[in-house]
Order: sequence, then C-alpha cells, then structure tokens
Amino acid sequence: MTQVYEEDGSVVPVTVLTAGPCVVTQVKTVDSDGYLAMQLGFIDQKPQRLHKPQRAEAEKRGVPPKRVLREVRLPAESTHSVGDVIKCDVFEKGDVVDVIGRCKGRGFQGGVRAWNFAGKRQTHGNMDQRGPGAIGMHTYPGRVLKGKKMPVRWGGERITSKNHRIVAVQPEDSLLLVKGAIPGAKNGLLLVRIARSQVYVPKG
Repeated sequence: MTQVYEEDGSVVPVTVLTAGPCVVTQVKTVDSDGYLAMQLGFIDQKPQRLHKPQRAEAEKRGVPPKRVLREVRLPAESTHSVGDVIKCDVFEKGDVVDVIGRCKGRGFQGGVRAWNFAGKRQTHGNMDQRGPGAIGMHTYPGRVLKGKKMPVRWGGERITSKNHRIVAVQPEDSLLLVKGAIPGAKNGLLLVRIARSQVYVPKG
C-alpha cells in the first residue's frame, strides 16, 4: 500500500495492483457451451511445467502457456477473440470495482481469538485460562448442538471486498491504484471486476 494526493489536497490510501496483461485463451458461446464466458490467462509459464492436456490446449489454440486461467461470465456476446490481449486500460479513473481474493491464513485459532471468548479465571489454581470450558449438555439432549463456537481454522478463505474506487490507471506499467486495503498477502492473485452493487457515488 501507499498513498496519493487528490487534486483538492486530500490524502488517499491506495493499494497498487499489477493488472494484466491477460490473454484471451478461450471464448465460450451459447451454441458451443450453453453460456457466455471468456477464459483469461495470466502470468507466462514454461510449457514443460504444465500438464500435458493444458499444454496441448494452448498449442491447439495458438496462445502462450499461462500459469493462471480464470473464467469470466459475460452478459452478452464477446467482441474479443482467442489471442487478444486485455490490459488494465479497460478500467478508468473513478470506476468502482469489487476485488476478489484469498485472505491471509491465520492457522488454527482458539476460542479467545476466533470468537472473542472472555476466558476463565486466572486464580485458584486454574490451569486452562484460555480454554473453551464445557461444551456439552446434561442428560437431555446429551450432545453438542450444531453451530457451537469452537476453536477453528481461521482465514485462507475466498472473500470479496466491495466498492473500491480506482484512483489511477497506468497502462504503460499495467498498474491499478485502488483505494483502500485489498484482501490477501503480497504477490497474491486477485480478480478485479466492476462492482455489482455500488453503495455510494464514486468520487472523481
């Protein structure tokens, strides 16, 4: 993350994203696949590091092998064809976008951190201050109810961060400057799309 200055002098926190270039590796139509979609490839990959079916598909379509393939649904027939390059200039300054990524994994966490449990007393010989305490029932119903808050594996989930305003677009460097923090660790993979439900009017 970094920060930029707006024309009115205000400071805006932004996250710098490397957006593309992405190559169109497949175009799906209603006639051939039953729905409209476009498959995009990102990050070049050595052919010998791909599985043979993936390598054969890339050679068949005449596109360079890519490490990451993602399918994007389309509302109408695509004007792009296989081999076209899509850059970050498909977005403009002021657009509001959703960013989809996988948040940082936090490992296995106890109830105190995962659910904000208060913990038990720290006196009179208690040796399990951060433990969950009793989780079961009496004779009836004699079981642990579904949904009981317990220690869990925390993080590492696919999440969508909504309504980020694009502050700047730099096509020459394939960079997008997006307002606010973005899910995931550094060098993580993200999907940026036009926001489906805008909750505010974008500035600029």
